Amino acid sequence: MEMKKRLMLELRNRKAADVKELVLDNCRSDDGKIIGLTPEFENLEFLSMINVNLLSVANLPKLPKLKKLELSDNRISGGLEVLAERTPNLTHLNLSGNKIKEINTLEPLKLPHLMSLDLFNCEVTMLNNYRESVFELLPQLTFLDGFDADDQEAPDSDPEAEDLEENGEDGEEDEEDEEEFEDELDDDEDEEGEDEEGEEEEEGEEDDEDDEDVPQGEKRKRDLEDEGDEEDDDDEDDDEDDE
Repeated sequence: MEMKKRLMLELRNRKAADVKELVLDNCRSDDGKIIGLTPEFENLEFLSMINVNLLSVANLPKLPKLKKLELSDNRISGGLEVLAERTPNLTHLNLSGNKIKEINTLEPLKLPHLMSLDLFNCEVTMLNNYRESVFELLPQLTFLDGFDADDQEAPDSDPEAEDLEENGEDGEEDEEDEEEFEDELDDDEDEEGEDEEGEEEEEGEEDDEDDEDVPQGEKRKRDLEDEGDEEDDDDEDDDEDDE
């Protein structure tokens, strides 16, 4: 599904300003760019665009309230200064599985509120002293790839993450509602077809009932008249043969 269509589906008649969380995972982005996302999503706090073939975040609008941004499994290699300009309150950023190769590519991420950065499966993680270099470059970070500077793992209990899980369950319910709605449409079509067949059968039954309602005497009279007509036709045929 194209990103723009996915956005319309996610909105579901809501105003963009009312949306706080938006998941656009696995949809198609045109030319590796963000399409359809506008500054009207001014209250967005969580945005996920995992595996959408992004090459750049240049088209990201200004999202002043955005706290969590999921961009894993894309092809982003730079241009992160856009995040510094347009997401000033970002606290969590996931860039795992992208094309980031050098430490200095991360320099624009000196965001004052950025606490957690994930770079799993990026080439930059293979560099010598990778972790030390990143923490030195971005001293405001608390966690890099899920661990702090002392190799202590980030706590699992994250209220915001729990909220996202609940919203994920709501999303599953929405998908079930959509499937039920489609099933209802199919059932309605089937019922219409059955109604038409039923009407045809009823018409046939009514014709049979009309014959049954005729008194036996009249029915017999009709049969005799029909036989008489057939005999007259036969006699006419015989006369013609004699001539």
